[in-house]
Amino acid sequence: MLEPPQPISDELRRWFADELRRAKLDAMKELAYGASHEINNPLANIALRAQTLLKREDDPDKRKAFEAMHRAAMRAHEMISDLMLFARPPQLVKGSIDLREVVRTVLEELSPRAVASETALSAQTAGEPVVIDADAEQLAVAIRAVAENSLDALGRGGEVVLSVTSSSDAATVRVVDNGPGVPAEIAPHVFDPFFSGREAGRGLGFGLSKCWRIVTDHGGDVRLDSPPGAGVAVTITLPRG
Repeated sequence: MLEPPQPISDELRRWFADELRRAKLDAMKELAYGASHEINNPLANIALRAQTLLKREDDPDKRKAFEAMHRAAMRAHEMISDLMLFARPPQLVKGSIDLREVVRTVLEELSPRAVASETALSAQTAGEPVVIDADAEQLAVAIRAVAENSLDALGRGGEVVLSVTSSSDAATVRVVDNGPGVPAEIAPHVFDPFFSGREAGRGLGFGLSKCWRIVTDHGGDVRLDSPPGAGVAVTITLPRG
């Protein structure tokens, strides 16, 4: 008589998750190395030819077509660059930084975009400095990716709030929006590279996966919470030590 299957322990689940993540990273590295050489060169030629034709063209319709061609080539190039950053990120250049200043920098950079889309973008960074040992430039990339994802999901209107808190052993950045949220079946995959969460307007491309890679390289953790009908909160937790 067959015995009923035994439940899988939490430890074994974590081991499977770690192994799957490692396999994904190895596959992304192989793809990145090939794509960076085999795709970037023809993309550069397309972009250069589009620019050359644009300079010689006076017809408005043709100019729009060449501009669209150039934008598409550059967008593809950016995606290859994001792929390389995910698969082989630059070595961290750590120093003593105030995490509040990183968030303020991101807020300043994204404010024009938020104004253009009539979205309320704000940051709660009052209080004592939140000093951690980290790479300020890469953390800005990670936080900006999450905030941009919220702006994309909102489209027009709505609210995005960035906040910084700390405890004796950890510092936390939260990016909260009041957008459409993320369906439960999609939430576990939003940090996967190129996962398309079109139903929620989120997760397409490398934005959130870049955030995950940078934060985990710092020894931290990133989590997404999306209660039904209550928008999305992404929590980045970083060690203080």
